[in-house]
Amino acid sequence: QLQLVESGGGLVQPGGSLRLSCAVSGATLDYYAIGWFRQAPGKEREGVSCINRYSGSTYYADSMKGRFTISRDNAKTMVYLQMNSLKPEDTAIYYCAARSSYYCSNYAGDFGSWGQGTQVTVSS
Repeated sequence: QLQLVESGGGLVQPGGSLRLSCAVSGATLDYYAIGWFRQAPGKEREGVSCINRYSGSTYYADSMKGRFTISRDNAKTMVYLQMNSLKPEDTAIYYCAARSSYYCSNYAGDFGSWGQGTQVTVSS
């Protein structure tokens, strides 16, 4: 059974950086596209970024372009989300999710396995 565990969240000041990690176990990471989603209080879960099965293509929500970078290390079964120039509106719980497909998606319903989430708070 595929398991995902996020880490790396925390409290950071506006303009700061965080690197989130997603550790994947229970299956070969090569078979999955991996997405990052976030959910702020009172808001729907939204797609942040996604990386396809072989890292050939990456996708970002418009508000994250130029600030966030997704990467994966299939050998280490890890996926990362480097977040720079963080803003208070980036405050949310961040989740990584796996999709048994070559292709990415920004629709949460396309992902069958989810981590428990890690809290990111951007505040002075």
